[in-house]
Amino acid sequence: MASFAIEDFVGNGCLQGLVSMLLEEGWDDVPTLKIMNVDDMNELNMTQRQKDALEIRSYLHDRALMQYADKFEESGNSLTKLLNLSTVDLTSKFGMKRGHVARFTDRTAASGGDSLSETYNLHMRRRTTSRNESLYRKDISPVTSRKQSMTRSLRRTKTDISLEQSMAELEIKGGHVFKGIVASMPDEPRACGCVQPTPVVETVAPYSSIENISVQKLTPEYKIGMERLVKTKTATMKASKLWRDKPAVFVCIRRPGCIMCRAEAHQLYARKPIFDALGVQLFAVLHEQIESEVTDFWPRYWGGVVLFDRNMGFYKALGGGNLLKDKFISGFLLNPRAISNYRRAKAMGVDQNFRGEGETKGGLFIVGKGKSGIAYQFIERNFGDWAPLAEVIEICRRLQNPQESQLESITSIQQED
Repeated sequence: MASFAIEDFVGNGCLQGLVSMLLEEGWDDVPTLKIMNVDDMNELNMTQRQKDALEIRSYLHDRALMQYADKFEESGNSLTKLLNLSTVDLTSKFGMKRGHVARFTDRTAASGGDSLSETYNLHMRRRTTSRNESLYRKDISPVTSRKQSMTRSLRRTKTDISLEQSMAELEIKGGHVFKGIVASMPDEPRACGCVQPTPVVETVAPYSSIENISVQKLTPEYKIGMERLVKTKTATMKASKLWRDKPAVFVCIRRPGCIMCRAEAHQLYARKPIFDALGVQLFAVLHEQIESEVTDFWPRYWGGVVLFDRNMGFYKALGGGNLLKDKFISGFLLNPRAISNYRRAKAMGVDQNFRGEGETKGGLFIVGKGKSGIAYQFIERNFGDWAPLAEVIEICRRLQNPQESQLESITSIQQED
């Protein structure tokens, strides 16, 4: 699984000398760096070799093949030339395994269960310059100077494939009421029906259940040159301060060493530029504080803020006031859907360990700013269930324009009647 640490991303090649400049210009995390277009590269006076290196590393990062980045860069070939090499050349010249060759030459999908479209993953980095007339342009409202700079860059270059179009391609079509949704995956019969399905709540958690949760920041949002872990412990704070001014997504991690939890966190944080453009914050929540587990998890699998929920307030809210738990045998070994989720994460090349408590199930919250409440909560009914990315991004988009969301919801209900 490709790391979100900038040092790991740039490797030992020609991009190393640009790190301080990238930080100064606001290209300070991997997801943002990967959407840099050709005009941005020219403004930084990047050489052709550096441009090729960034394109190669971005492509490999999408496919969890960063172990070949230094060799590919040293070859002096562009990404186009590398993709046109035969399997024999890739294995003999670069030591690429045959299974990795198949993943490298597949231009249609990035590594991960909920990948963005081919358009976002590939054409985004072709840096064309025709005008994009996305319907979502009016919804983009960056809220920090770095995000404003990035958006101005996108508008200035008139990039054909933009963040707005990526969001449009992930749009959910009709039939959803986007205020107060509870979602979960179905629970398949286990052991020929001898094991009962996991019960889940049917109503969204009340705002009061999360308003007074106390959390502690274990890590900041990762930036270039930052310490891998905050050495000074921060004081506890009310979670409500985090969404006072901006909406927020909270992904509640069952166990940071779990292969499925790591894969979920990685595929969500990889879309950080979209959430940035929507003005939505990203937080990962843990219910255990094991320092070695936090250092393994951040920033490799998650580059955002990590919170410690000592009293498991978010986890209890997911279960309607009670923790949702399952045993390893009944919840995993006898659960076909959980096994399928494990195989999906395994295919992404994620490492794992078995440290910490892993029976308390997690999920995801989308909380509106201020006291507007919970817009969406997803429950990890089966071990390794992920909230559908398209649904998460669409709901975050609609939080920007509540009046539009209410109108569409009313229209949807009227059509059903």
